[in-house]
Amino acid sequence: MRIEETALRPEAWGWHLLGLINPLVVIAGNLLGGPFVAAGVIYMLGIGPFLDFFLGTSIRHRPARESGRPFEVMLYAHAFLQLIAVCTLLQLASSRVPLWIVVVAAVSTGINSGASGLIVAHELGHRRKKTFPWWISQLNLVSVLYLHFTTEHNQTHHKHVATTADPATARYGESVWWFIARTVPGQFIDAWQIHAKRGHLLMMNPVARGAVLEMLLVVSIAVAFGMLSACAFLVQAAVAVFLLEYINYLRHYGLQRETGARQTAAHSWQSEHRWSRWTLLELTRHPAHHLESGKPFWKLKPHDDAPELPSGYYGCFWVALIPPLWRRLIHPRMPSVSVPGARQKPA
Repeated sequence: MRIEETALRPEAWGWHLLGLINPLVVIAGNLLGGPFVAAGVIYMLGIGPFLDFFLGTSIRHRPARESGRPFEVMLYAHAFLQLIAVCTLLQLASSRVPLWIVVVAAVSTGINSGASGLIVAHELGHRRKKTFPWWISQLNLVSVLYLHFTTEHNQTHHKHVATTADPATARYGESVWWFIARTVPGQFIDAWQIHAKRGHLLMMNPVARGAVLEMLLVVSIAVAFGMLSACAFLVQAAVAVFLLEYINYLRHYGLQRETGARQTAAHSWQSEHRWSRWTLLELTRHPAHHLESGKPFWKLKPHDDAPELPSGYYGCFWVALIPPLWRRLIHPRMPSVSVPGARQKPA
């Protein structure tokens, strides 16, 4: 049970600066080359789960800060560093280094693209369309070849989350592997259909134009840096998308509501593990985001009636990759309101 104390001061914003360590580690690894390219993998997926466990969870509801300026600066710092990390990967791959170094560097960079790039793209993608923050989100998305995400996420996922109409909701009993194989093409098709229903056909469809832009980007990289760099870019994009959809898997796994039923905090998983909160810009307070998607991340608060993940996103990573172990861990935590077949009152 978390403690509610209105007299508490807002949490120090400096803790969230810890999230900038990962892009700096990846950039340094790519510049140093050799075995150092594995630093990002070791830091995020090796050390990260232990930090999730040892730093524990927040137990107090602290009020939001009045000024969000430090957090806004952090968003742009993440976006800038993510692009720098991708550039250092391309430069590394274009030099004469062993293939294994390029592959490991691409995976490491992709982890950062998923953590720094796509989290920022998600946050800024909720800002008003065609504003400067929105364009930064699109820049981050094109760097991982996932431009259709904003359309699908904002217009389908937030409306139909926890129903069968949402391709980004993991179903009860579904493995992370099958979910990713289903949701990646499902989200692309969904985004395409959203625009097609508005009469945007063929190349008038923004999703089609985005796909062409992404292909031209890959071709341009191949021409400017060589085929190996283009392949490395594709690998980092694939890793980033995998991490994004892994997080999608965690955020709504098995939580169901009937179409038309009111969305509540019980339809998104939450975690107050400090390391995930601080380094992933409060992404783990996902129920609050769904109930108030217009709120910036630093104003989100935990919900006492939201289902709690057994750990943060780092701590759940390796467990979620083993479906029987994941189901054994998560199914006892399923809220009764979301058990398959449960009846819910319409909104």
